[in-house]
This record gives sequence, C-alpha cells and structure tokens, in this order.
Amino acid sequence: MTFPRYGTAATALLAAYGVVRLSGDAQGPGAAWTSGHLLLLGSLALFLPVVAGLRRRHPHPAATAAAAVAHAGLAAGIVQAVIDLVIGFRAADRAGMDALFLAVKAHPGVTPAVYTVGPLLFYVGLLALLMTAAIRRPVKRAGGWLAPLLVLLGAAAMAVSLDLLVVSAGCYWLALTSSPGKSPEPSWRWQLPAGRTGRRTA
Repeated sequence: MTFPRYGTAATALLAAYGVVRLSGDAQGPGAAWTSGHLLLLGSLALFLPVVAGLRRRHPHPAATAAAAVAHAGLAAGIVQAVIDLVIGFRAADRAGMDALFLAVKAHPGVTPAVYTVGPLLFYVGLLALLMTAAIRRPVKRAGGWLAPLLVLLGAAAMAVSLDLLVVSAGCYWLALTSSPGKSPEPSWRWQLPAGRTGRRTA
C-alpha cells in the first residue's frame, strides 16, 4: 500500500469512528461501541506506517525523535482501544463499564500512560514531524506550514469535543496531503520504499 493510501485509510477510519460516536448507542456496551472502537483501532494501526513514512521522507535526527514520540503515542492509543473493547465485551451495561474502568485505572500509572498523557504524544510527534518537514523543505506555496497548522486545528477540535472527530480527521488528511516531500513531486504521490510496495527498481 502506498503512503497516501495509508494516510487516507487511517483518516477515513477515524472519521467513521467519529460518525459512530454520534449515535446514541455508542456510549455503552453493544454493537456501536464495539464497531466504533474497532474502527479506532484500525485507524491507529494504519497511522504507524504513516509516521514511519514521514520519518523516511525527512531523514534527520529531529524527525527520528519526533517519530519515536508519535509511535509511543500510537502505542498508548492502541492499548486504550483494546482495553475499551475488552471492557465493552465484559460489561452488561454502562454502570458495569464504569466499574471496570475504575478498576483498570486504579493500577498505578495506567491513567497517565494510557488515557491522558500517553495518547497525546501521537499529536505532539506528528506535529513535530510536519514542522521538521516545513523547516527543512521550505516551499513558496503555503503547504509547508499549512500541514502543522492543520494538525493543531484537528487536535484543538478533539479537545473541544470528541463529537468533532470527523472535523479532526479531515484536518489530519489535509495535513498529510499538503506537507511537502523531499522531492518536487506532489505529496500525494509519496510512496513507501519499493521493497514494501512490490515495485522493482533498476
């Protein structure tokens, strides 16, 4: 799968999760909760190669450090999604879910690592990656600095309300398609190394 397809699929699944969340049944155990969190889990997993692709596209120690931070945030988000899925399967109602969440969060370090600080590292790392791209590859058009600004806007929308996940997903998709690449090709033509895509090189 090419880089733009990973990015498009990741943001599309995030938007789909946002749509599911808007349904009244998504706040308790059941099909909506399970399907929504499976969509979220798929989105987070697809962002892993997106971050790796950005790092390869801008080989620099700052980009490597930013990618590590972003991957740590994605790992925290994936763990959170798995926990939420397990609790959704085990609980009979919302009250049961709340009790299980309290039991999980009672373990030292779980809340900051998995629910508060940890997931935020993805957005910090992604923002740093795109800022590195904008600084190292300045372009005459606004695309270079538009990408990190869009990530900020998307993160702000999520901070205001998770009901704005669709807006956030759109911002992240635009950020990934507007960030300049190492070559003069349009960013939507970025690809993973040929060995990963099945393409042969001379």
